[in-house]
Amino acid sequence: MSEINFIDYVKIYTRSGKGGAGSRHFYRDKRTIKGGPDGGDGGRGGHVILEGDKNLWTLLHLRYKRHLYAKNGIAGSRNTATGAEGKDIVVEVPLGTVAKDAETDEVIAEITNHGQRVIIRKGGKGGLGNCHFKSATNQTPRYSQPGEPCSEGWNILELKILADVGLIGFPNAGKSTLLSVVSAAKPKIADYPFTTLVPNIGIVNYRAHLSFVMADIPGIIEGANEGKGLGLRFLRHIERNSILLFLIPADSKNIMQDYKILLNEIEKYNPELLVKKRILSISKSDLLDDELMKEIEKEIKTDIPYLFFSSVTGKGIENLKDVIWKNLYLKRK
Repeated sequence: MSEINFIDYVKIYTRSGKGGAGSRHFYRDKRTIKGGPDGGDGGRGGHVILEGDKNLWTLLHLRYKRHLYAKNGIAGSRNTATGAEGKDIVVEVPLGTVAKDAETDEVIAEITNHGQRVIIRKGGKGGLGNCHFKSATNQTPRYSQPGEPCSEGWNILELKILADVGLIGFPNAGKSTLLSVVSAAKPKIADYPFTTLVPNIGIVNYRAHLSFVMADIPGIIEGANEGKGLGLRFLRHIERNSILLFLIPADSKNIMQDYKILLNEIEKYNPELLVKKRILSISKSDLLDDELMKEIEKEIKTDIPYLFFSSVTGKGIENLKDVIWKNLYLKRK
């Protein structure tokens, strides 16, 4: 996905429609000069609705359309006729979108399913017509209710990538290369840090026509939870991954220390993420001979599964898929 086209954060101004006013009409025809009240109710104002669309991967379409207004309800009329409802405005968003109130930062809605609809601003109710206020002591009420006012304000939409596996690692750890090898995704690959500036997603084919979704998250650096580097902008994408696949390159000076730094950044950002399944993988293992591999294995002290692989030679790739699928299957059970 193009870095220019991938937008995962927008601030939009939304306004629902106000409710239509109730009518204060009295029944009249050529035979009836003073009929009773027959004013109808006003129509509901239009809602502002978010709808999940599995075919969208970005919030780009909202970047230049930041003011979204639903229509007002129509006033009631004679013969107790209810006014038409204001037209809703439906905003299609990618799966994984979170809507927040810009002032309070309160989460209003989370869109995770295709076709899921959530009202983020309700239209005002229509006012009652004067026919509702007739009584034994007030046969000719000359009043009705006005429609409820609209709701308006700024909302923030954040996209959190939905994927089975999230690739976690420092810049230039080989995440993009792995994704390009195991899927049809074509992320930008180069031999310098921060090549990946937007999350990339690929579908990985597994045995017997099975598959899972893998996301390449831009590189994390120490202090990312405080906003350093790409910081908080991309840490949120990790929240929706079922499994966290940590990639540490074989030429790392201290694999366990690097792993702990990554883990620490994730814990500081959101401690609940540590509950997720984790796999430690040593990338670029084509740089290792058997002796060096055994030395590294002695240094690795962790209870989570770990393995070696090389995206260049393909060594360990099938084993990596097996371990991922096994952990996905156990999670789904």
